Amino acid sequence: MSLLFSSYSLSSPQGALALANRVVVAPMCQYSAVNGEAQDWHLMHWGNLLNSGAGLFIIEATAVTPEGRITPACLGLWDEATEAALNDKLSRARQLAPATPVFIQLAHAGRKASSATPWDGGQLLTVDQGGWETSAPSAIPQLDGERLPHELSKVELKELIAAFVVAAQRATRIGIDGIELHGAHGYLLHQFLSPIANQRTDEYGGSHENRIRFPMELFKAVRAAYQGVLGIRISASDWIEGGWTPEETADFASQLKPLGCDFVHISSGGISPLQKIAIGPNYQVPFAKIVKDQSGLPTMTVGLITEPQQAEDILQAGDADLIALARAFLYKPRWAWEAAAALDGVVPSNERYWRCLPRAAQAIFGNVKIGQR
Repeated sequence: MSLLFSSYSLSSPQGALALANRVVVAPMCQYSAVNGEAQDWHLMHWGNLLNSGAGLFIIEATAVTPEGRITPACLGLWDEATEAALNDKLSRARQLAPATPVFIQLAHAGRKASSATPWDGGQLLTVDQGGWETSAPSAIPQLDGERLPHELSKVELKELIAAFVVAAQRATRIGIDGIELHGAHGYLLHQFLSPIANQRTDEYGGSHENRIRFPMELFKAVRAAYQGVLGIRISASDWIEGGWTPEETADFASQLKPLGCDFVHISSGGISPLQKIAIGPNYQVPFAKIVKDQSGLPTMTVGLITEPQQAEDILQAGDADLIALARAFLYKPRWAWEAAAALDGVVPSNERYWRCLPRAAQAIFGNVKIGQR
């Protein structure tokens, strides 16, 4: 039997969450919100991916404060308006798709906030361009020549933790099944982890134990307030000398486990333009294996996994427990259907699509009988 299309359970304080298969739609920023509020684009996008056949769908990086957005067009969950908009679009999308667990990625961009959308260059915006003051562990910019971010005080760190907790409570009211904290790709939590961005001299900087202190405190607070599945996405390597390492990632994950961490999602990079990433198929899988082996946590791997047998082989080797895909799903929203056909799997599907398959692939919908008229 295909492991990719076998069921999987993620545990949480409120009980096990069953996934129909091990295919995950990874969070992908859409830069389509207005004042942090989800729009009709999100309704279409989420409805499409909830009909993908994947066992789990994760909503894009969602800022817990307005200043935590990557761009002015990023999704948010910080007040009643953003909560209502997200609830409206998500509930409507879920009505039009098979029952699929939905997670949300809660985030703060730190020094990478206040940026233009990718199609507008992605650079730091001035106040005149609609930007705002950014904040970070240390007053070190992402790019040389950019204005310096504000170094966060200890009082501000407590306020940020409170903002994540409130966003988690809003996610509960919306009916979100799980939360992924964004500790990757050079955003705020990753900035604290990495010695490239974190050069504080207090108890939140310097040693490995100090650099993981704020992310650990934040995780512990969210865990106390949220009873659903809770995990974290981590950049396992900065791909730069003197940066954050896979071994540190494994230790960090191991220390999160007794705090109630239910999964880790392993990516890499994003902290510095000087990074030298060895991109190729499965290039992040070895990081996932290190973390999985050392922490024992359920582990997602992601990054240039594009073929069904490639995904299956990763699971068969025991290198990860779940396979996340991002841009592959934008290009092929029914990637999971093709994978199921190739691996003799079965996917959840909307009955409106049952008649679309070629005869050779019809088994992927299970024992479905289609009447003709």
